[in-house]
Amino acid sequence: QVQLVESGGGLVQAGASLTLSCVISGRTFYIYSMAWFRQSPGKEREFVSAIRWTTGVRYYEDSVKGRFTISRDPDKNTVYLQMVSLKLNDTALYYCALDLKGLSIMSEHYRSPLSYDSWGRGTQVSVSS
Repeated sequence: QVQLVESGGGLVQAGASLTLSCVISGRTFYIYSMAWFRQSPGKEREFVSAIRWTTGVRYYEDSVKGRFTISRDPDKNTVYLQMVSLKLNDTALYYCALDLKGLSIMSEHYRSPLSYDSWGRGTQVSVSS
């Protein structure tokens, strides 16, 4: 059984930086993509960023482009999300997600939560003024 564990969240002031980590454990035959999503109270889970595991191709939601960087370390089975210049509206519970079936690599399906098989429990990022 695959498990994802996120870490690195916290309470920071606007303009600060944080780096989130997500460690994958368990049996993973082939990873197509990893992604980060976020969810604020009363809102739907939204796509933040994704990375193709083999090629390293990256995708970003428009509001985080230039501020967030996704990366992965296959040797450590870990995906990262480096966040700089954090804004108040970045406040959310951040989840990492794993695609083992290949659904995320079709067209822009990497943006959909339905393309991912496994999810972590989330790490809270809170940005204050």
